[in-house]
Amino acid sequence: MNAQDNNDNNDNNDNIDDKDNIDNTVTTATNTDDSQYEEALNSLRATLDKIHGCSDAEREQLRDDLKQLEQMADKLSTGLVEIVIFGEISTGKSALINAMIGEQLAAVDVQGGWTKEVWKTEWDGCGYSIPGFASSGVVIVDTPGLNEVGGVDRADMAREAASRADLILFVTDSDLNDTEFVALRALAESHKPIVVVLNKVDLYTPEQRERLMEVLRDERIAEFVPANHFVTTAADPREVEYVIESADGTTRNEWKKPPPKVDELKALILEVLEKDGLALLTLNAAMYAADKSDRISSLRVRLRNQQATKTIWGYAVLKSVAVAWNPVPIADVIGGGAVDVTMVVTLAKIYGLNMSWTHARDLIKSVFKAAGWMVGGYLAGEAVISIASSFFKGLTFGYGTVVTAVPQAAAAGYGSYIVGQAAKYYFEHGGSWGGESPKTVIRKILSETDKQSVLEHLKDEIKKKMQLNRHAD
Repeated sequence: MNAQDNNDNNDNNDNIDDKDNIDNTVTTATNTDDSQYEEALNSLRATLDKIHGCSDAEREQLRDDLKQLEQMADKLSTGLVEIVIFGEISTGKSALINAMIGEQLAAVDVQGGWTKEVWKTEWDGCGYSIPGFASSGVVIVDTPGLNEVGGVDRADMAREAASRADLILFVTDSDLNDTEFVALRALAESHKPIVVVLNKVDLYTPEQRERLMEVLRDERIAEFVPANHFVTTAADPREVEYVIESADGTTRNEWKKPPPKVDELKALILEVLEKDGLALLTLNAAMYAADKSDRISSLRVRLRNQQATKTIWGYAVLKSVAVAWNPVPIADVIGGGAVDVTMVVTLAKIYGLNMSWTHARDLIKSVFKAAGWMVGGYLAGEAVISIASSFFKGLTFGYGTVVTAVPQAAAAGYGSYIVGQAAKYYFEHGGSWGGESPKTVIRKILSETDKQSVLEHLKDEIKKKMQLNRHAD
């Protein structure tokens, strides 16, 4: 059978400008010969092409994915490193960002929970850029608190941010609770480097601090994070009372806020980036492209299967009613065959294939031929019922229509249903039987089909349709 992608020409014309823009961006990014970088770049291109090859309905649902992939391609091309911060509300994430950046960029609310969406800021003062990338830099990304109420949408945003992250900072200010532990375990499954930050250490006595560090490092996070990726900070230290003695010997008390203590964290981040910056960027891009590719495939299969199933039932009912209402002998069988051919052509389009009526008829013949070999002759029996009923109509000059309508129509509809399921399998496998013989495929479909359930459903639909006909008793 000659089958080709139904969307190639339109999709390529519609999206050629977008693809050229991406290619122009990424090919001018760097002169590096790093094979991993090229592989990641090719993975992103292939995934973008995969979206461009989708139908209009599929692309509509993948619109956000397309935008995210284009952003990831731009991120890879410019050498932009993203550090994403996670943590519960009130653990001091915002204060930590301010301390790292050196500016009061993030609002600090003592009530917590102010971060309502993912936001990012450039870390210009970190002094790091990936060699070979003129526009390389580091961006810090903040996410909503893990335990914020009504955080379903925010959890989705956080997951997307994590999937884009090259390095993850997980901030806590005490021993991990259940929410934090589960979140840290989930982040570890993303296979991204994680740094656990114990913030607000200035609130603990030296003994408390040592014990807390021991519990976190040796018991809580050892399974997910190496010991050298655990640091302490005091991003927003509490004020300390100083006793100031004057030259004349008098003293006065004065409260002052010590400077933030984040140098250990900054040094660790720079150490990780200096060692593995480009590798982290390329690995992350490749993983992101693979994840999006899987999502695209899953979405396409789900949408096409849903549409195909709906189409099969629709044509099965249509054929049933057409056969039942046609009083002319044999004409109902011929008309029902035309419905089957139209159904197969429609199914082909759903799966992005072009199929002529001639090829559709050939496919239907192969299905009936394979079904004829089955023990019990399911479809052959249905065909006999349909033809016998048709002759009965002729013998009774059409008055037999009411008597034969439901059983004949149900038999015709069942046959159409099986043909549709077989065609669906055929198109799901790219216009082939997937390495199996038609006989094997049809046997599997028949064995997995609840014949009685299908017939009852069709009979119910037939009766509903006939009740709408004012000429039917």
